[in-house]
Amino acid sequence: AKTELAKRYHERGYGCAQAVLASFAEDYELSEETALRLSTGFGSGMGRMCEVCGALTGAFMIIGLKHGKVVTDGTKYGRDTETTYQLVADLAKRFETKNGSIYCRELIGHDLSDPQERAKVVEKGLFNTTCGKCILDSVELLEEIL
Repeated sequence: AKTELAKRYHERGYGCAQAVLASFAEDYELSEETALRLSTGFGSGMGRMCEVCGALTGAFMIIGLKHGKVVTDGTKYGRDTETTYQLVADLAKRFETKNGSIYCRELIGHDLSDPQERAKVVEKGLFNTTCGKCILDSVELLEEIL
C-alpha cells in the first residue's frame, strides 16, 4: 500500500513532501529521483518556513500530476485547473479536520527555522510521530479523493 511505501521513505530519512510524492511517482511516470529532488524544498512547511505541511504539499503535487492543466485552448484539458483546485481545497479541508491545521508550525508546535527549536523537535521525536502521522494521513486522504 502507498501508506507503507511513504512510511518507508520517511524512515529512510526523506522529508514529508518527499515521502508522499515518491510513493506515487511511479503511477505518474515520474522517476523516483525526480520526485525526491522536486519535493525536497517543500519539507518542514516549505524550506523550514513552517507554512503548509510538506506532506500535504506532496499530495497536492500528485493531484496536479493526475489532473493538472496542460493546454489552454478551452478543451476539457484546459478546464482541469478547476478540478485541480477543487481537489486540493477538498484535501486540505479533510486534512485540517483530521489534524486541526494544515500549517506545519501549528501541527508541530515549534519554529523549525530556529536551530534550538528544531533540536527540541528532534529530542521529542516529533519528526517521527507528528510528521509520520501527517504523511500517512495525506496519503490515505489522497487515495480517497483520487
